[in-house]
Amino acid sequence: MVDEPAEVRIGRGQRLAEAIREDLELFGVDELEERVRALEGEIARVRAQIDRKRAGRAAADALFGKTPD
Repeated sequence: MVDEPAEVRIGRGQRLAEAIREDLELFGVDELEERVRALEGEIARVRAQIDRKRAGRAAADALFGKTPD
């Protein structure tokens, strides 16, 4: 019986933390511009998720009669 390596579980936000620590000196201009585009896309995706969560919370608050803080 061969022991298979255990699957490494990556913690929430760990990849972002690793990306933030990367040495940008190692990247060329094209790579940096691509990185900016990817990060801008991720920012848009995160903001959309925030909007969905706020809308869901507002709907729940309206249904259950809680007023916004």
